[in-house]
Amino acid sequence: MVDRRAWLALAVSTLAALLTVIDMSIVNVAFPSIRQDLGATEAGLSWVLSGYSVAVGAFLLVAGRLADQHGRRRMFLIGIAIFVVGSLSSGLAPTTGLLIAARILQGIGSSVIGPTSLSMVLPDFPLERRSMVLGIWGASAALGAALGPSVGAVILDLLSWRWIFLVNVPIGALLMVLTPRFVRESRDPDAVGRFDMLGVPAGTLGVALVLIAIVQGGGWGYASAPTILAALLGAALLVYVVVRSARHPNPLLDLALFRFRSFWSAAAGQVFFTTSFIAIVLFNTLLLQDLWGWSVLAAGFGVVPGPLLAAALGGPVGSIADRVGHRNLLVFGCTAAGLCPAWLWLMVGPESNYLNDFLPAQLMMGVGVSCTFATFSSLGLRDVPSARFGTASATLRTTSTLGFAAGVAIGVAVFGAGLAHGPLVAFDRAWAYMSLTQFAGAIFCAMACPGRNASAWGRASVAS
Repeated sequence: MVDRRAWLALAVSTLAALLTVIDMSIVNVAFPSIRQDLGATEAGLSWVLSGYSVAVGAFLLVAGRLADQHGRRRMFLIGIAIFVVGSLSSGLAPTTGLLIAARILQGIGSSVIGPTSLSMVLPDFPLERRSMVLGIWGASAALGAALGPSVGAVILDLLSWRWIFLVNVPIGALLMVLTPRFVRESRDPDAVGRFDMLGVPAGTLGVALVLIAIVQGGGWGYASAPTILAALLGAALLVYVVVRSARHPNPLLDLALFRFRSFWSAAAGQVFFTTSFIAIVLFNTLLLQDLWGWSVLAAGFGVVPGPLLAAALGGPVGSIADRVGHRNLLVFGCTAAGLCPAWLWLMVGPESNYLNDFLPAQLMMGVGVSCTFATFSSLGLRDVPSARFGTASATLRTTSTLGFAAGVAIGVAVFGAGLAHGPLVAFDRAWAYMSLTQFAGAIFCAMACPGRNASAWGRASVAS
């Protein structure tokens, strides 16, 4: 029997997940206002977005290890405090440079909140309820990713761009009050000793450099010296971390997790999904605004049905994951998500027809997200001992962050290459890329993800 406190702790966790994920996409709609108010250049505006994303990805692994070692609730509160300070600084920033610095601080806070918000509540639920819990948590995260533009449009319409950041302050303060009251402390009793003093900075810098190469490659040129140098140096540092983690007593990267088939297949499979998902979110909004000429506010609300359906289905779908099997759910979800851009590719023309051409695709995406977003986490954590939840969750979030960054970069590159033939051709090529990526993810999950009775394999592998 799950007590009332556990459900309240889950509410705190999902609110935090919603808050941090919204912040990854909400800033896009504010770029024109920020440019006018602060005199920001295009390069400066790109770093307002990229600085946050790079900081999130770079510090996830460190945050997960700290959470398992020093307490997940404690690290969650530290992450909320950093995020609130970063949000307040962003809202009050007088220059572009200070805004970028504040956004990086926000990203560091978000990197701590991400893995801890999930790992601190899972131990309160029995094994048979955890898929449902992950479904609810994942639905809130998916909702935040897609609702960012519409929430930002409403705030811009009523107030100013600064309130996109300032609104986080009272919500963060509420989380600081509720967390000690409803969330129990948990940690890994075996996580003792000092951190790997070389592996930690190498891993942090390695992920950051790879992300910088991905997100800045469009501006620098993917064949340019800075992009290639950042990618090669980042990759070399990550290889060093893997080699070092194999022999260090307290490694940054827990390689034992990859002995679980459920873990490594979820980590790899979600890259296909997140790469396409974030591009779909971006180009759905661009379709309504740039191709059909909708206002920012109208476009923001036009993309709401899909996320709302995903949020509504998240809990029920999570509760059946163990019965139908994670693999079956992921194959179905990736296929449904792939049908969204495929439908747009086949149906959309220059004239606006929301009900026939756009809404069905949104609903397909909502079904796909409800079956995949949280199910990847559920599968990835299925066989992991609860003591390692923080580290495992952070590792999964790191791979999804790389997928998010790659998705935007590849989508923009494919779209840009088609613009010479007209905007509709550019959209068609982008949708084809997104659809094929999701279908490839469905094939990968069908081949790599374990079935319902395969969890014993992972436990035996780790035990050996």
